[in-house]
Amino acid sequence: IPTHKFIEGSFRNWRGMQNSGGRRIKRAIFIDLNSVKFLTDKEIGHLSKYEFLQGYMAEKNEELSSQNAQKSDETSVIPDLRRLTNIGTFRAYILHYLRENARIHQDMTLLVRQLAPGSQGLPLEIYCFASDTQWAVYEDIQSDIFDHLIAILPEFELRVFQEPSGSDVHDLLKA
Repeated sequence: IPTHKFIEGSFRNWRGMQNSGGRRIKRAIFIDLNSVKFLTDKEIGHLSKYEFLQGYMAEKNEELSSQNAQKSDETSVIPDLRRLTNIGTFRAYILHYLRENARIHQDMTLLVRQLAPGSQGLPLEIYCFASDTQWAVYEDIQSDIFDHLIAILPEFELRVFQEPSGSDVHDLLKA
């Protein structure tokens, strides 16, 4: 590459990505904060049947039971007790889903985290690496993951945050 090309414009060096064998996926789903809640016993029973959640639910229930048992029955009230939430359980589901996905590079960083909530809801960020670096394949992997996660949100009684659109305003005016 001629030296003057470095000054004339920008360029991106893709060699590191190609050599590593993984292409980064870093995207968030914005969750409607009004849908975040504690799980009921019925919901815990339902979600415990999911293979991806069985280990998490058993471990978390044991942890919470142990910590809550340390509180005095006379002084503790429901808000003082730790409980499972739909957002935390969904986060655990995503992590297990990605760990079981053969198209995700398992030897590279893989995490699911909450970012600071804002006017567009609670960002739940997925950070992992696709095992194929070809652009079209990478986009397919990323799309498949988010198709699944958005479609399964109602199982956790969560909603994606969405700005009101023209049809929302129209429906509101008709009511």
